[in-house]
Amino acid sequence: MLVKPSNVLLSMGLLVLSGCNLTDGLATNENTSHTSSWIRPIDPQEKIGQREHPLVLAKYGGEYRDSKVEKLLALIVGKLVSVSQDKGRVYKLTVLNSPKVNAFALPGGYLYVTRGLLALANDTAELAAVLSHEMAHVSANHAILRGKQESSKDVGKQVVNEVLGDNVASRIALAANQLRLSDFSKDQELQADAIGIRMLGNAGFDAHGASRFLQTMQAFQGLNTKRTGRFADASFLSSHPTTPRRIDLAKRHARFFGAPGLGEADRGRYQYGIDGIMFGDSSHEGFVRGNRFSHASLGITFKAPKGARVENHSTNVVINGPGELATRFDAAIIGKNQSLTDYMKSGWIKGLNEGSIVESIYNGLPLASATAQGGSWDFVIQAILIDRQVYRFITAGPIGDLNIRGSAQSISNSFRQLSDAEKARLQPLKIRVVPVLSSDTLGSFASRMKGTTQGLKLFQTLNGLKTGQVPEVGSKVKIVSDY
Repeated sequence: MLVKPSNVLLSMGLLVLSGCNLTDGLATNENTSHTSSWIRPIDPQEKIGQREHPLVLAKYGGEYRDSKVEKLLALIVGKLVSVSQDKGRVYKLTVLNSPKVNAFALPGGYLYVTRGLLALANDTAELAAVLSHEMAHVSANHAILRGKQESSKDVGKQVVNEVLGDNVASRIALAANQLRLSDFSKDQELQADAIGIRMLGNAGFDAHGASRFLQTMQAFQGLNTKRTGRFADASFLSSHPTTPRRIDLAKRHARFFGAPGLGEADRGRYQYGIDGIMFGDSSHEGFVRGNRFSHASLGITFKAPKGARVENHSTNVVINGPGELATRFDAAIIGKNQSLTDYMKSGWIKGLNEGSIVESIYNGLPLASATAQGGSWDFVIQAILIDRQVYRFITAGPIGDLNIRGSAQSISNSFRQLSDAEKARLQPLKIRVVPVLSSDTLGSFASRMKGTTQGLKLFQTLNGLKTGQVPEVGSKVKIVSDY
């Protein structure tokens, strides 16, 4: 049954949608969480989700508010709740303002989906498959939080542990590293697939939406891996692995409900719902365009070396590569009347070689550089001063790596202030839904994809197209636009 996006009271319980316009005249504030005010505890796990919810918002950029998206989600979740195994559960759904492709659940019925994932799906059945999968984790009690910080083999994250003092490291990592969502086991993932696909079909959706989205995720993972030579981001793509066996099992489960195309897979409604959604980075965290990072509010920009991957996080920017090198960029406030040399010696760098500190002027800005050593890593530390704001580049490489100095200097040399005109041009990218004309080609669509060096591949992936497949004239497709 269809559920109107209003204050919904279903026969099986209240459907709570965080951020949805469920009542007219509801005051909104993009920096305020709307989930907690709707909470109605129904089980002991509720307190866990309630406690961790603010950490999720801090880690993933807060809530993303869009009335069309919220109405779309309300309709889909309402249909899924009506056939769920746990009909008395209250689900609290939040759209996260993150470009990462991710969806997950917390104990107590807290469901999360990022705007990055919404941009990747192509119809209502695909999104319903993601949501039913996460609802299945909740109903099967898979949604467990691990009470320790995330450990990672990513070189860029090791920079903090090896070279920054403990007090600085804890401040930088406050929001990003307080929360760690446990990875589900392979059996739990397959169980959630089976339950979720059963919900999907019983709710009247095309049950094959699950395998379609798994294949799209696989293509997206391949796009990033080919570009960087390594896995792009530890999100839905890593915690929900898309093995051929898993895709095959999803297809088998779906065949119980018939062939592909039976059931709702409303592409038009879905495209209308996400048309205009933000794609990629948001303005308050700066933008990555190709291998360049720019931040309008801070008024700065710099460029990563060729072959490196730039990852923009809420509290820092990490450059992975080239090779085994990694660079972390962040900012801090320098003491009044404190020189850059004194700042470098102030204790925030472990293993600092004080005799290596050199001050200079580059691009009209004061710059200090030094070297350090920690564990099995060599470090090049660079600090650039604008007023009392110090911008820090920490480049790490295995001991003896001859490329570390050149890479670090290349990055710091590219650092400069933005002009007013450049700042004005920095705007978030958006997903736009456009019609396919008879004059359109794959090449013409690729040229309209903004903010990427892989226009064709990204266009095909976002629209679920196979290599060489041309969309039908008269249909509609997604592009990444700067308007």
